[in-house]
Amino acid sequence: MSIDAPQGNAIRTDPDLPPVAVQEPPGTSLRAKIVIGIIALLAAIGWVMIAVVRGEQVNGLWFVFAAVGSYIIGFRFYSKLIDRKIVQPDDTRATPAEILNNGKDFLPTDRRVLFGHHFAAISGAGPLVGPVLAAQMGYLPGTIWIIVGVIFAGAVQDFLVLHLSLRRRGRSLGQMARDELGPIGGWAAMIGVLTIMIILIAVLAVVVIGALAESPWGVFSVSMTIPIAILMGIYLRFIRPGRVSETSAIGVVLLLFAIIAGGWVANSSWAEFFTLEPATLALWLAAYGFLASVLPVWLLLAPRDYLSTFMKVGTIILLALAIVIAQPVIQMPAVTSFAFTGTGPAFAGALFPFLFITIACGALSGFHALISSGTTPKLIEKEKQARLIGYGGMLTESFVAIMALVAAVAIDQHLYFVMNAPKGVTGGEPGTAAAWVNSLGLLSPGGQPLPPYPAEQIAAAAQSVGEESIVSRTGGAPTLAFGMSHILAQIPFLPAAQAFWYHFAIMFEALFILTTIDAGTRVARFMLTDTLGNFPGMSRFKDPSWRVGAWLCSAIVVAAWGAILLMGVTDPLGGINMLFPLFGIANQLLAAIALAVVFTVVVKRGLYKWAWIPGLPLAWDLAVTLTASYQKVFSANPKIGYWALNAAAREARASGAESFQTATTPAQIDAVIRNTTVQGTLSVIYALLVIIVVIAALWACAKAVRGSSGPPTEDAVVPTRIFAPAGFIPTATERAVLAEWQQAGLDPSPDRPRPVTAPADGERR
Repeated sequence: MSIDAPQGNAIRTDPDLPPVAVQEPPGTSLRAKIVIGIIALLAAIGWVMIAVVRGEQVNGLWFVFAAVGSYIIGFRFYSKLIDRKIVQPDDTRATPAEILNNGKDFLPTDRRVLFGHHFAAISGAGPLVGPVLAAQMGYLPGTIWIIVGVIFAGAVQDFLVLHLSLRRRGRSLGQMARDELGPIGGWAAMIGVLTIMIILIAVLAVVVIGALAESPWGVFSVSMTIPIAILMGIYLRFIRPGRVSETSAIGVVLLLFAIIAGGWVANSSWAEFFTLEPATLALWLAAYGFLASVLPVWLLLAPRDYLSTFMKVGTIILLALAIVIAQPVIQMPAVTSFAFTGTGPAFAGALFPFLFITIACGALSGFHALISSGTTPKLIEKEKQARLIGYGGMLTESFVAIMALVAAVAIDQHLYFVMNAPKGVTGGEPGTAAAWVNSLGLLSPGGQPLPPYPAEQIAAAAQSVGEESIVSRTGGAPTLAFGMSHILAQIPFLPAAQAFWYHFAIMFEALFILTTIDAGTRVARFMLTDTLGNFPGMSRFKDPSWRVGAWLCSAIVVAAWGAILLMGVTDPLGGINMLFPLFGIANQLLAAIALAVVFTVVVKRGLYKWAWIPGLPLAWDLAVTLTASYQKVFSANPKIGYWALNAAAREARASGAESFQTATTPAQIDAVIRNTTVQGTLSVIYALLVIIVVIAALWACAKAVRGSSGPPTEDAVVPTRIFAPAGFIPTATERAVLAEWQQAGLDPSPDRPRPVTAPADGERR
């Protein structure tokens, strides 16, 4: 039943309740068309300046224009096409958050809070570290992949996986793969997804520890976000229910105080209590991951991620404004020789395929599919919100990646390579580092040879950010912090010194990545319970209200990624250097699994005309990741191939050598042998699992085309009894419906909504 409302229709599912959905009028106003035209023009100018004109001096401002303009056009048109042709959202049907609301894992959550949680959960190390490392190949390849890739691949995956999970009671990606691809492909996907997830969390944790180790300021400030989030959760649920803006203001004020207080702590006698070794931090991180995965989502996870989003988005917006005001000149060429030779000091390998796995997030990330089929579908109020949260959230993360890339390429090339090359080549001292970097034959953006860089300037750069040394500060995070501080310190009305901004950026990066770990642990627990529930006699693990199963699976997940984390922080070759390539390959192979499931569902629904939307990114992702996997397994170059490095380490050990590369003892050489064996074996296993999944997906599609398979396994429709706007700002029609709910004295989307009649778990349509 529908009623007339301003500029649209309001729809009821129960005559005793106000409307629960709206139908907006089609078309676009003249003013909106003019605004979109101006945005498209600015984006086109930005692209021309960075990709065509280029020259000796490229302004960082053009990156902002090209990125933001492209995102707006992509969201306005491409995501709308996907929404209309494939998703076809129906706000009259209840979402899993409403049907299975238990106040813990399933809970209808305000779209603004949920956008913050989703963005915080998906934004890990990838959009920060990957673009910084990929900058060694020049600014242009990374820029194109980040912007074009997110519009046509990454955001598409996130949006469609979220939609699929919404229609299947919030099921995990692995379980959906088993339902849609059959037992063989399904089990391959479930095993691959779960084990890859463990690797991803561990690598993210390694990056966090790299940023927080020996940093009392960062440890204190990040730790304080936990009690602040708990206070916000209690305040919003019991003290002032529904007061999102009020709670946000309190949280932001306390967060800013925690950041400032971190500086006080670092210069006080308390500093020793917050100065932790990497192994100690790993244990505390595992304890936090366990608690965050078992406590009710409203108490810690959602408010902490929402709070972190203010910090994340606020800092990135500040950096974007700083780029617009300071207009830094890009120091890196559009494309460097390392893109073709594959001999870059930050990581080895040519542009194809390694650029596309190094930028593991920001363009396309399989990890996002786990969030989109993990916590987010269990919290979303309405199906129409999936476009904003899924597609829009990924565009936001992509902008983070672009800002990280600009920060990296805006610093002097010599400093960039000095910071990102291992000590084995730089010598670890300004003098030896200067001699090495001057031997690279670096060229300016216009192609002119750069003059020699003196060692005194390397030492001065370290002093400018309050560090003893910046030589061989590998991993990407220190380079990003240096680039951010370099740009922010140029703003006249920001009086803080570059040293302040450097340490602020380090803390920002740690907070950025940590929010992915807590959500990732909870998602991995969901996947493990789904997997165990498929075994005979263990079906109770599928019950989301069985807390014993939840605690047990959380403990198993934390123990698994905690063990890999300890391996990473004690790796003599540097945990991030060895694990990040595996992280990138595993992450993109996971994206292939997600896109294969989406492609299969689209074909099963008979939407052959639109199957190219998930099909094209799937084909590209497979070409990239399988090529990278092949090279990591079979390359004879020890800088690229895991087994080649393993053989070289074994040869050194057999010859009685006391050192090997940066391993300085026989025990450390043994660690190199052990770790490369694990990494090489996992590379083979993951590639084989993905090949099995893709073959199963193609077989399922062939059966669907022949008409010999059933329809997709969606759950039966349950009419909704709540209402929520689709976007951040309610439309005129949505405001009228909200007013009607208010006049009736009802909360349109309460924490404990009116009962809905849900079919049995196995009932589907």
